[in-house]
Amino acid sequence: MRKDGNGTWCVTGAGRAALLNYPDPDSWLAELHRLYQAWHGNRSSFDLAESRLSLLPEGTWVHADEYAVQAGVPVELLAQRLYAHRPEGWHRLLNEHGAPPESAHPSPDERALVERLLADEHLLGPQGHAASHRRLTRADLAQHWAETTDSLEAGTEDRARRRAWLVRGSSVQGENLVRSLWLPEGVCSLPASRLREVPAGSAREEIAPAVDEGYAHAGTAERDKLTREYHAFLTRMRTGDIVLTNDGAEVYIGVVDGPPGYTASSGGKANLQRNVAWHNTGDPLDYAEDLPEAAANRLTNPDAVVIDLTEFLGDLEAQLGEEPEQPVTEPGFVLPDAGAELADALLFDQDWLQECVDLLRDQPQLIFYGPPGTGKTYVAQELAKHLTAGKPENTQLVQFHPAYSYEDFFEGYRPRPSPDGHGASFDLTPGPLRTLADAARKHPGEPFVLIIDEINRGNLAKIFGELYFLLEYRSKSVNLLYGSDAGEGFTLPKNIVILATMNTADRSIALVDAAMRRRFWFQELHPSTGPAAAVLQRWLVRRGLPEDAARLLAELNDRIDDRDFRVGPSYLMREAVHTHPRGLERVWRHQILPLLEEHHYGDGLDVEELYGLATLRKELGLNDSTAPPA
Repeated sequence: MRKDGNGTWCVTGAGRAALLNYPDPDSWLAELHRLYQAWHGNRSSFDLAESRLSLLPEGTWVHADEYAVQAGVPVELLAQRLYAHRPEGWHRLLNEHGAPPESAHPSPDERALVERLLADEHLLGPQGHAASHRRLTRADLAQHWAETTDSLEAGTEDRARRRAWLVRGSSVQGENLVRSLWLPEGVCSLPASRLREVPAGSAREEIAPAVDEGYAHAGTAERDKLTREYHAFLTRMRTGDIVLTNDGAEVYIGVVDGPPGYTASSGGKANLQRNVAWHNTGDPLDYAEDLPEAAANRLTNPDAVVIDLTEFLGDLEAQLGEEPEQPVTEPGFVLPDAGAELADALLFDQDWLQECVDLLRDQPQLIFYGPPGTGKTYVAQELAKHLTAGKPENTQLVQFHPAYSYEDFFEGYRPRPSPDGHGASFDLTPGPLRTLADAARKHPGEPFVLIIDEINRGNLAKIFGELYFLLEYRSKSVNLLYGSDAGEGFTLPKNIVILATMNTADRSIALVDAAMRRRFWFQELHPSTGPAAAVLQRWLVRRGLPEDAARLLAELNDRIDDRDFRVGPSYLMREAVHTHPRGLERVWRHQILPLLEEHHYGDGLDVEELYGLATLRKELGLNDSTAPPA
């Protein structure tokens, strides 16, 4: 059982399930005794599990089974206790589908409450399920567990829970409270003229009815926003937390110096207050120069009054002159030089590869373009492997095509079977760019590479949507189409490098607009120039094979007038082409000549006569034998 917001005892969903499963008193008492012994014998583990829920990264949720395994406690007992006691973060313990776990035996009211709390935190997808891309992976959960173990077990929970906040006060009903009240009086405040006095430490579900009652004239979205803000100010914000406020570009920083309290205030503009020890009233920070870029971006959202900045806690502690309890923002990522090993693996000139790296350092978007068979995709993959130190998890490859969309590329709603096996629901599912961006944000010191193959085959404006802007302005933020940025705005991490390929044979390079050209570097790979011109010969020499194939390809390309239809060396860079008696002839007849026949379709040209292997051999005076050397 648990008490509701009015102090009335209520039977929980788990309690109702127990009454149904154990209808006679003896069996019910026996089960109660068993559960009590299971809890009492491992009480410290349950306490730590409950404490860690409040420390979960903002905007995330956990799978109940995985969380229980990490805690070393039975999932059913853990879920039932959390749903009864409701510590901070209890609603973020969910099943694999992002819904309340069946092990908690949630009642319809409890399910509805979880759905509302998830919606308040912008975690909710359709059908009442939490968005799947917000779920902590097993690896992330294990890391979170390790990072919080020492402080919690040492009894320093208060320090481990320290948070940082931005609270706005420069324009409250037309008055600049930062200058008139906050800095002179050492406080920060929220206008709460219509909010009945809710005790400090109240749960969100206890604050929501007070907001609904006092602000019934406001819309649902506005009441949800107010509930979040009052809950943050009354409950989540604690003595010792860091608080920021801004007056234009000037930022003031301080430390919360007491619990929340209600006070008389003219017009109710500041009747909910907290004491703050402001540290720089005479020397404000500059938000653009003194704050991490991602933190400064949070200040650009005019609709948010209370914003959680805990992920930047280390940086803010350093601004206060304290020894950071959490790591400060990692230094920028560094792209490694293109060494001799990479050049040797690709058979390319090292200077050409180093030029690619230098271009990416200046603007991290590069397109390799040229005719088919010049190794564009292979070079992009090998360069990505080099830039990421061979970490496969730091690279994503996608291929654009005419039907590819924003929902495929970034995020969109996808059907999935409902938990009961009947029907389906739609969940907001991350695409490759969103997945890579989330990973890159967690590791800002590491390069991450997105490879887009055949980039010119997709409708770029449709696929990138509002993200188009971020390709050029990585330090800015945009509001996402589906609102999964929780109102904070989405930035494209600077440590994401985009490598793309473009086939010039289909002429679609001409359709790439000026805006896209401005956002990318372009590096040509052409069989008649640069590193691609010599790569086949180098490949043959390395393997001790005759160089006839390189001479044949050069002669073929000399006969092709249209530069964009010349043939790349990749067609001939396979062992079987040179070791099988008819390998070269097969490639020529079934791959190269069909390309040229398509190019000359309707010209009346005899492709075999002009480009055939026999014709080229005769021109070069080569032996007609296709057998491999002895």
